[in-house]
Amino acid sequence: MPPNHAPRRSRIVFHAPAARQIAKLTEAETHRLDRALVAVSLLPDIGELRRDVPLRDYRDETEGVRIIYFATALKTTVIAVYIEV
Repeated sequence: MPPNHAPRRSRIVFHAPAARQIAKLTEAETHRLDRALVAVSLLPDIGELRRDVPLRDYRDETEGVRIIYFATALKTTVIAVYIEV
């Protein structure tokens, strides 16, 4: 019987604008963002696909976080292009 493994997570990479946004966050905001990033890394298709560009828009209303991102073809990497906390 094969061993039980945790779900495979995508690696998250931050585009330069998102990295600058993260650098300005407080510790509490970073904690809220971390929860949303875990959700996106586990389920890269969780965000709504935008019509105008090949990006996904994930909003966690509970945490007050928005992440605009795209995933690579095999969904092994998620590139965050915009962060709002």
